[in-house]
Amino acid sequence: MKIIDVSAPYLYKNNYINGSVNIPYDELINNYRKYLNKNEQYYIYCPSGKLSKRAVMILSAIGYKVHLYIK
Repeated sequence: MKIIDVSAPYLYKNNYINGSVNIPYDELINNYRKYLNKNEQYYIYCPSGKLSKRAVMILSAIGYKVHLYIK
């Protein structure tokens, strides 16, 4: 399972999930081709759920297999 935390780096350092990778929301949305493969599944997370929900909506609309990760 690939978990992407879209939080700001300073938030990620204090509240990360083991095995997750931090790609801030703006970086992921603006450079999704750099980080994602359409043949793989990803779980998107942020502590509040707001940015992760927005990221899932955008990325799934363009064909990526992304799901909301709830801790």
